[in-house]
Amino acid sequence: MSESPSQSYASHRRFDPPYHFVLFGLLTVNFVMAVVALVRMLLKAPFDFSVVWNAVMAAALILFALKVRLYALHNQDRLIRLEETLRMQALLPEALRARIPELRISQFVALRFASDEELPGLVAATLDEKLGNEDIKKRIRTWRPDTFRV
Repeated sequence: MSESPSQSYASHRRFDPPYHFVLFGLLTVNFVMAVVALVRMLLKAPFDFSVVWNAVMAAALILFALKVRLYALHNQDRLIRLEETLRMQALLPEALRARIPELRISQFVALRFASDEELPGLVAATLDEKLGNEDIKKRIRTWRPDTFRV
């Protein structure tokens, strides 16, 4: 079995080139072309409903792609919250276990990178100092890689 690639705060963000660059690049070019055609039509040509409709549909395609991505991220966040709750129930002392519901989803998402050894201390600091997800990630010394989320 091959070892997981190492991750750190500097390298944990990932891009999916077909989605982030190709799809959004094409949708952006399509939207810009539709807006240019709409402006040209409004400035000098007779009104053409199909040009207006093309601009509306170009905007709808961008909104569709963004919403599909957000739905997937929300589902991933829910799974991370479940996985991390189970891990915390096994690793945290009783006093901290009772405080798990106080954590926000973004904090669960950040804490998933913490090693088992440093998780109790980070959870305590997160709850006591109301740390945000970036602050949590910056405090992690030993990263547990998450290579599934893009």
